[in-house]
Amino acid sequence: MKKIPTEFPGVTAVAKANVYFDGKVVSHSILFPDGSKKTLGLIYPGKFHFGTDKAERMEIVSGACTVKLDGQPAANSYSAGQRFEVPAKSGFDIEIESGICEYICSYLS
Repeated sequence: MKKIPTEFPGVTAVAKANVYFDGKVVSHSILFPDGSKKTLGLIYPGKFHFGTDKAERMEIVSGACTVKLDGQPAANSYSAGQRFEVPAKSGFDIEIESGICEYICSYLS
């Protein structure tokens, strides 16, 4: 499995945060010279549903979560160093039982 990045040289960081669910999910966008975008974020304890427009890859940097993709019968657990992908035009439920889950979200074509 490919190693999850720890830094992104040569990018533009957007200072304004993306804040969801009364501040329980917060991320910042980073823009790459090739036009691609990622978000770096934190999820506090709770259960949240996200819809997707583009396909996404979620890489867990720290902490742990349980994820159920829309249309799938079962949830899967992920922890630091693991990743999951979400199809375009779908969504997922993510639950954090304790602590903070840190993630990198890559928007796929």
